[in-house]
Amino acid sequence: MIIGLIFYVSLYIKCGYEDTAGSEKDIEPPRVIRSLSDLETSVNNLYNLLKAFEQKQDTMQKLLEEDVEQRRKAAELVQPPVQKLPEQKEEPQAKIEEKQEAPVKKKSNKLFPDSPLFKEWGGNLSEDEQREAQSLFDKYGYNVFLSDRLPLDRAIADTRDKSYALCLEKTYPKDLPSIGVVLIYLNEGLSILKRALRSIIDRTPKNLLKEIILVDDNSSNEDLKGDLDVYVKSLEQQNPGLRFTRVRHNEQRGLSYARASGWRAATADVVAILDAHIEVHEMWAEPLLTQIKGDRTVSFFSDDYYKLMDGSLPGKSPSVMGILVADRKYLGEIGVLDEGMKMYGGENVELGIRVWTCGGSIEVVPCSRIAHIERAHKPYMPDLSVAMRRNAMRVAEVWMDEYKHNVNLFWNLPFENHGIDIGMSRRGKN
Repeated sequence: MIIGLIFYVSLYIKCGYEDTAGSEKDIEPPRVIRSLSDLETSVNNLYNLLKAFEQKQDTMQKLLEEDVEQRRKAAELVQPPVQKLPEQKEEPQAKIEEKQEAPVKKKSNKLFPDSPLFKEWGGNLSEDEQREAQSLFDKYGYNVFLSDRLPLDRAIADTRDKSYALCLEKTYPKDLPSIGVVLIYLNEGLSILKRALRSIIDRTPKNLLKEIILVDDNSSNEDLKGDLDVYVKSLEQQNPGLRFTRVRHNEQRGLSYARASGWRAATADVVAILDAHIEVHEMWAEPLLTQIKGDRTVSFFSDDYYKLMDGSLPGKSPSVMGILVADRKYLGEIGVLDEGMKMYGGENVELGIRVWTCGGSIEVVPCSRIAHIERAHKPYMPDLSVAMRRNAMRVAEVWMDEYKHNVNLFWNLPFENHGIDIGMSRRGKN
């Protein structure tokens, strides 16, 4: 297009010049001037035309360049350009040798292979964590290291056997007796005790739970003083309708005495005396309270019980197994517990004989579940045999009459002058 225009202009100039030259004599001067003026005007018009065309060409070129740039950017969005990797600088020889000599991190060794704590747990702990966990285990007799890392309101699995599925279908009366929970402790792990409190509050109906009584059998751990006081205070503020009572012994008196202390402080219709290292399940209280409501002494079952073959029904037991729930007044009528028992051991047998002899009965209620942490050892008494033997001899002397020598035989003790102080000046009295 540009070439054609130039060719056309050159022909136009050439033809005009030849016409003018060929008729020079015939043309008059004014006409010649007019022709030249017209030619100049035409040339100027042609120049302006070319100038405008050149501007349009520049504009079109810019538009073309912009279009090419836009297409390039669009292509980069679809497939980003490969970036050039920065040049790697050569490392000093000393750095290379340092990397080559750096030891590979090895899995922690099992520092306490014979400890009961690490038989099925703790394989992923570092050596420092193992030392801390073992130290706490030695101090408390259970896994406080793990307890301190668990939430206080954790969920616990339903441990009832499949044959007890009927428990889930049971309904209980609305007008059940009130219950007070007594927690006995001696140098308990703080997180263990907090979790016991939390579970009792969260999993006991508010209309049934009247009070919680904490009995401290002269603990020496500092965190069971100030820190526990602060936590109990917070629970009181969160549960204004719940009564909290603290009982502290100024000397260590043992499990039976501590249980009796809790019973004396209770005011609810039914008292549940528990260890402090427990967590109650959902619906733990209702089955127990229903049984006690039916008969506060928990009397014998009818013959139908033995025909139903229903594993969810309560069954008889010769003795208490750590968890004691009873009508508070009835427990007082039969003398509560033998407070002359020392430390630990034998009190479950003593209470069993006391209840049965006094016309009551002891039952296991399968639909009520309380999770209990078993200690691997009792930190407050490494050798329990001394206290258990002494308490057994006391039970035999009080309750077993002519059969008491069977206990002597069990402990390999002479029938007379066995040399054990059972704390009695006369039969049945301290």
